[in-house]
Order: sequence, then structure tokens, then C-alpha cells
Amino acid sequence: MNIIFMGTPEFAVPCLDILVKDGHAVTSVYTQPDKPVGRRQVLTPPAVKVLAQSLGIPVYQPNTLKGEETAAIIAAQNPDVIVVTAYGKLLPRSVLEIPKHGCINVHASLLPKYRGAGPIQWSVINGEQETGVTTMYMAQGLDTGDMILKCATAIGPEETAGELHDRLSILGAQLLSQTLRLVAEGKAPREVQNDTESCYAPMLSKEMALIDFSKPAWEVHNLIRGLSPWPVAYTLLDGKALKVHRARISDRRGECGVLLEDGALVIGCGGNTAIELLEVQYEGGKRMTAELFLRGHRLQKGLKF
Repeated sequence: MNIIFMGTPEFAVPCLDILVKDGHAVTSVYTQPDKPVGRRQVLTPPAVKVLAQSLGIPVYQPNTLKGEETAAIIAAQNPDVIVVTAYGKLLPRSVLEIPKHGCINVHASLLPKYRGAGPIQWSVINGEQETGVTTMYMAQGLDTGDMILKCATAIGPEETAGELHDRLSILGAQLLSQTLRLVAEGKAPREVQNDTESCYAPMLSKEMALIDFSKPAWEVHNLIRGLSPWPVAYTLLDGKALKVHRARISDRRGECGVLLEDGALVIGCGGNTAIELLEVQYEGGKRMTAELFLRGHRLQKGLKF
């Protein structure tokens, strides 16, 4: 089929890759503008742009898809389908109505749960045991369109959002391949979403990353997993941020926010529970194991976080 692809981050790369491998004619790729990255603010292209250029596919990076000129450029390509994966912008009606078979989105949740920009992270933060990917026909609402296919997968008890992200990106590409095959054959199912079962997954922020040790250990553990690799959960030590990249629930018991051992970063949590920090990063330093961190920082049992 004749396809226009819209996507931006690493999550979308496998979807573009499988479109090409499946023999579809990808006439163009739309992605977000290059953005400054890192301390030196180096202007960096999106991951999707890098792949598209390596494949010789024309790339467009408009600030908006609104306007007659953009719609005319898209319509001139006569797309059978526009495939959207983590593009980062809502498509206006003028674009949604162009493709012969509509616009199809790959979303990283089992819709209607976790509509929005942060479905992977919030599924981990909320302690879900299962998530997945959904393909759907796009509508003007945020992730509200009719569903085509779903693929479920278990969330590992120690799995981080970053690890889950990588798995779902592959599952999403595989589901997209199946979906487009059904669309081409005229056999694609169409299921209306039940709005009463929906919940919203907003973008993450650094403000939510400070750990509250008055919460039960399982809740703290889920937050740490869900905020890895960004923005990374943290606590404060001597007024400086101590980022926590990985942790596990401990069987120790003790006061909330208090260090319970001399030789390990075991901290008391709410509900008479505790959590052990396994990989940390002190402000201005490198990521390391808790064991290595404690060699350079002699913390005494009873220390209050």
C-alpha cells in the first residue's frame, strides 16, 4: 500500500522499519523538528528521521499539520493509509480525512485504558500486571478511535518502563504488520471503545519524581520502575539529589524514611514495609551500585531521608 508514516522517538522506529520490510511504498515521513539535547544543547534529529534518511525516504518536519498547504502536500501523495506512532501531535480533520483507508495509530496500551502520552510509564507506576499495544483508526479525540487489533503482554515484577518500552515497540510493529494486512484485504475489524473504562496517562514531569517514603514499599518500587529511565525517581541526601535507578522490596520493617541497615540502602516505608535501593546516582556523579556508593559514603543506620 501507499503509506505516509508519522512518528518521532525511538519507540516508532520498528514500525517504520517493518513498513519498508513488508514492501509498502512509504512515500514520506513526518516527524517532529530537530531539538536541542543534553547540557550542550546539541541540535539532534528524531530517531525516526535518522532511519528515514538512511532509507532515502523524504522527511517533513512541520511545526503544525494545520493549514491548507500541509493538507495539499499530503493529499498529493495519494496515501492509502497514514500510519501514526508516537508522533507527538494531534492530526486535524483536514488530514484525517485524506487517506483511502483512514489514519491508523499504534498505541502502547490496551485501550481504552491509558489514553495519552505516558501509557507505558503509568501502567508501571500504577502496578499493572498486564499491558500491551492497540492499533486503531484515528478520530479527532485523544486516542478515542475505533480499535482494530490488540496484543497483550505481562509486565515483569522488576521490569522498568524503559525495558517495557523496548518490548512494546517491537510488539507494536508486529501488530501493525498484521493490521495493515487485514486492511489491505478488507477484513480489518472495528471495535468502538467503551469510554467508561478509559483512563488518562499524562506526560511525566520531574516534579513527580521525589520519593515519598510514607507510601508503602510496593508503591515506591512501582514509582522507581515507572520513572526509569526518565525522569528518574530520587530522594535527598545532605540536600542533594540521590537518583534511584533500580530497587527491590525488602522484608525488613522499620520507620518511614529511615535507613535500616549500615551496609545496605534499606529504607523504611509506609505500612511497616521497606525498600532496598540497588542502583543510585548522587548529584553530579555517575550511576553505580548501592554497594559501590556506600564505599564512598559511610551512612549510618538510623539516618533520616
